[in-house]
Amino acid sequence: MQRRFDQLDNVWPATLGRRLGAMVYDGFLIVAIWIAVTVAHVALFRYVLGQSADEVGATLFSVVTLRLLLVLSAFFFFTYSWTRGGMTLGMQAWRLRVQTPQGYSITWRQSAVRCLTAWVSLAVFGLGYWWVLFDGERRSWPDIVSGTRTVVQPKPASRKQRAKQ
Repeated sequence: MQRRFDQLDNVWPATLGRRLGAMVYDGFLIVAIWIAVTVAHVALFRYVLGQSADEVGATLFSVVTLRLLLVLSAFFFFTYSWTRGGMTLGMQAWRLRVQTPQGYSITWRQSAVRCLTAWVSLAVFGLGYWWVLFDGERRSWPDIVSGTRTVVQPKPASRKQRAKQ
């Protein structure tokens, strides 16, 4: 079920710099997730399936399953984060949120399309994100293809400002 975000009048399209900053933060998180997945994968092949240390990672099956797990873990990290609250941890740090043009959270389908398009955007030397510089609405290819918007949220009110209210 999609939820409507608040403060829709106080958001504006995200710049390329903010997007890149969030990508760097999320990149560190993805590396940490991949390390955990790899350790679990190696432990499964070594201790559950009984392979020797020399055999782990030497078969086509083990290589393919590890690569598939790495891709799926990154995919689920992004799709879950975007559908749950509209942002990943890196996006939270940069006050970014993904939403529909009407201000609702995005669906699983939109999130999956956005994630796949993001990989294509990065694969062509980031052209899909450089597109933000040329689009009048500052949309990237993932935004355009999935029908979403990446916006900057306003700074939260300080304690003094909340006390005055």
